[in-house]
Amino acid sequence: MSTKLVQATFGVGESDLPRLALPVPNLPDRYESYTQTREEDLDNTKMAAHGFPGATEERFEDIGRVSGFVREFWSPSVDQGVDGADVLVGSVAHLFNTPEGVHEWMHEVFLRDFRNNIGADAGEGQVLVGAEQFNPEGFFDESVGLRASYNRYGHPITATIIDFRVGRILGVAYVATTGDHERIDEVTDLAMKMEESIVSVVLGM
Repeated sequence: MSTKLVQATFGVGESDLPRLALPVPNLPDRYESYTQTREEDLDNTKMAAHGFPGATEERFEDIGRVSGFVREFWSPSVDQGVDGADVLVGSVAHLFNTPEGVHEWMHEVFLRDFRNNIGADAGEGQVLVGAEQFNPEGFFDESVGLRASYNRYGHPITATIIDFRVGRILGVAYVATTGDHERIDEVTDLAMKMEESIVSVVLGM
């Protein structure tokens, strides 16, 4: 990744985060029928409240996380009772003090916390039953992927997730699917669209 782009991310502030999470027009064609269902700020207090056991505001602040913003989508035409349905897609833009903080989060929070909490209650009736890492390709800088399997009220749900770094910005893209399925190609497409959007915003500031 170019030094210019990394340095440009130091001009990003918390108020810019909503511009970094993907809007409806930037979704891949596969999800053109999806509409926005959620968007909100994600400060460290909220992240800790919805994190795995041991997640605290202080822990996230120590890593250097400043704040974040999430935007999610779903389609009313998708039958959520059908096996293999993509019931939710989303993206999160996180802002850190340094690029090193992004790296630490990816490995010490994202990957490690999922691995260490198999069998834990993940909220909303979900229990994490598996976490399998994969290596995404094609990103400008560091990226990591995870296929997380859940049991939700007796039914399997799979979340395919990619974290990628753009300077001191962490981009996250995910697809939640009914049943035991992975969506590596789909989430890679989603994450790359987000990466393009982040780079465009950062260099245009």
